[in-house]
Amino acid sequence: MEKTSQDRILYLLKSQGPQMARDIAADLEVTTPGAQQKLAKLAEMELISFKDRIHGKGRPHRFWELTDRGHARFPDRHSDLTLDILQSTEEVFGKEGVEALISHREKQTLALYSAEIAKKKTLPERLKALVEIRSREGYMAEVETLGKGEYRLIENHCPICAAATKCQGLCRSELDIFRMILGPEAQVEREDHILAGARRCAYRITI
Repeated sequence: MEKTSQDRILYLLKSQGPQMARDIAADLEVTTPGAQQKLAKLAEMELISFKDRIHGKGRPHRFWELTDRGHARFPDRHSDLTLDILQSTEEVFGKEGVEALISHREKQTLALYSAEIAKKKTLPERLKALVEIRSREGYMAEVETLGKGEYRLIENHCPICAAATKCQGLCRSELDIFRMILGPEAQVEREDHILAGARRCAYRITI
């Protein structure tokens, strides 16, 4: 099947990283304004976004890149691999082995998050850093301010959903990580859960 121009743009950004409109135009063999029209359409679909960067002297240049939704258009075996590892661990080591694996992952994740969040003094700063980390990991995270000292952490996508369906201990572990990383003064409770049929996972955080 012949690729459409939109598919070619998405593939180019996936395989070569952020690109300027003129580079995409050259790949598509169209004019730069023509490429910009196609990029605007993909941006409306939330498949791509842009960042303006200093590139040599003069005005900043606009670089286009895939969003999480854009990355999701490509096959991803990550969840399948995680599921296979969990199933094999349970078969070989039993449920105790799975719990040990979850505990090990929790310690590694906590150390990774702490390296970026530990220096943040306030809860809003820690939440912002956590959202940035989780978004990089594919959770499409965001935070809402509900009132004074009250927030909602939202994750619009779960890249480990297949594995979490098999082993809900992963979800329990992630809730524990949030509670530890946000500090003892923060109360964290899950409001919405994808595995319970919700569109998203959401956590109410209060101090």
